Amino acid sequence: MRSVVLERLETSDSGTFGRIIADRLVLYTGELPDRNNAANISCIPPGTYTCAYTYSPRFRRRMYGIEPVPSRAGVRIHSANFMGDSAKGLRCQLNGCIALGERLGKMDGQKAVLLSAPAVRRFVDLMAGETFNIEVR
Repeated sequence: MRSVVLERLETSDSGTFGRIIADRLVLYTGELPDRNNAANISCIPPGTYTCAYTYSPRFRRRMYGIEPVPSRAGVRIHSANFMGDSAKGLRCQLNGCIALGERLGKMDGQKAVLLSAPAVRRFVDLMAGETFNIEVR
């Protein structure tokens, strides 16, 4: 089984940002701020998880899901730009999932993951629907 590494580089109210490394592909990641694994407001805890390409009823398509995340369900890898703490007035498009992007930057003055949809396509193409392990550190 293939292994993928997600290295977190920084976390703040704007989100948790890092990079994901799969073979020779390196993409940037965005997650919610670290709020002790609280559902819908936090990134997932560090650890090793299994990712399987499964159908998401919420998104109505197949995408990579991450399991088992303690006390959480429905954690996916998908496109998004904003992952800020909405309770602090920041824009957010995640509920605990991991967004991929080609770059990190700013949109409307807020830190964001950029070129997200193309990054997700590149990642899914590379992984080819195969199940893999992801180490989050």
